[in-house]
Amino acid sequence: MRRRRLSTLGLLAVLAGIMAGLLGSLAAGQPPAGARSEAEETSQGAAGTGDQPPGTTSLVEVVEVSGLFDPILVDFVRGRIDEANERGLTALVLRLNSPGSVVSQEEIIDLARLMKDSPVPVAVWVGPSSAEARGASAQLVAVARPGGIASGAAVGKAGEQVLPREEFGVLFGDAANRARDAFVRFDDAAGAGLVGAATLGDFIINLEGVATKSVEVDGVTRREPATTVRFVQLPLTKELMHTVASPSVAYLLFVIGVGLIVFELFTAGIGIAGIVGAAFVVLGSFGLAVLPARWWAVALLLLSFPVFGIDVQTGVPRRATLAGLVLFLLGTFTLYQGVTLSWVTVVSAVVLLLVVYLRGMPAMVRSRFSAVDLGRDWLVGEEGTVTSDVAPKGTVAVRAAQWPATTAEGPLTVGDRVTVVGAKGHILEVSAVTE
Repeated sequence: MRRRRLSTLGLLAVLAGIMAGLLGSLAAGQPPAGARSEAEETSQGAAGTGDQPPGTTSLVEVVEVSGLFDPILVDFVRGRIDEANERGLTALVLRLNSPGSVVSQEEIIDLARLMKDSPVPVAVWVGPSSAEARGASAQLVAVARPGGIASGAAVGKAGEQVLPREEFGVLFGDAANRARDAFVRFDDAAGAGLVGAATLGDFIINLEGVATKSVEVDGVTRREPATTVRFVQLPLTKELMHTVASPSVAYLLFVIGVGLIVFELFTAGIGIAGIVGAAFVVLGSFGLAVLPARWWAVALLLLSFPVFGIDVQTGVPRRATLAGLVLFLLGTFTLYQGVTLSWVTVVSAVVLLLVVYLRGMPAMVRSRFSAVDLGRDWLVGEEGTVTSDVAPKGTVAVRAAQWPATTAEGPLTVGDRVTVVGAKGHILEVSAVTE
């Protein structure tokens, strides 16, 4: 029991490490909570006395908007816009890095209308370098006041315009056709009605109503905002649920969770794998419910696990393993409608699955049933039937159970009757029955 317990904990540690690495790689390129870039640090200034209308606050709020626009992110942005108007801020800036949206067109239209009609200007800056806004996110950039783009960032591949033209006009002006199918970059910003701003600080100091001051740094005079700049991001709990609702994380949580539950069923462990697996499945299911996941693709993923389990019982990967892999790949590649998984995510999931089911699970099953009181010697003398060719290794059915088998005789084919003449661990030694 102690050996099984250590083995269970060891596999959980490996899975946790792999999961942490995958989530870390998926989050690469995005600033950690509370982190600020150099441009942000230089944007901090004391409250200025710029020309502000009566009853307003000399404050620019920068909101971190990263990932797909899902219900959590849309509600968060709407809340920040409402609060900015209640407090009478100078401006609200969305620092955007988003591959699109998974909410309905009506919700995107409502959000765009809120941005357009807001008394406090809602500006959008796509940055830092390597950030992008595509799909519905790109269309929101086009209605911002103003929309900006960092050096190295990209806005476009917006698809057909979903915002009503009679209300919002033609997005991106003369560059509408290009922005629909391709990206607009820093050098082409003006032609698409966007502002090219290499850093967030450059973008903020050119916003209407923002007071500035001249500062000399290393003999160079530059402008900085005198208006206070504050940075806001999703609260921790909402950030967690927003992260869970990203395509790669939801997929990994779901398949790893199901895998842990199946692992628990096979190894009869102490319950840790099952509890962790159930938590992962709940989180992954939430993400899949938010995302445009196909239910039948989810069913294929679920079905692949018991199919894999057929060969796990015998410890010999054969046709069932291949069938399980096909089902898993079909479910993976058809899981989302209009959203694609990165190849890193897919390869990582497949490699992890094969390692667990080709090496880890059979070893755990052998460990479980290799105790002295559960030996195979009691099967000696029993007759059975070959279920897959034994040449010299294969499988046989003895007492209605599948067993890995080997023979010292010539090849035995499916349907041949055999007698168990010995056992080495969990592998039976068989010989053909002679009439």
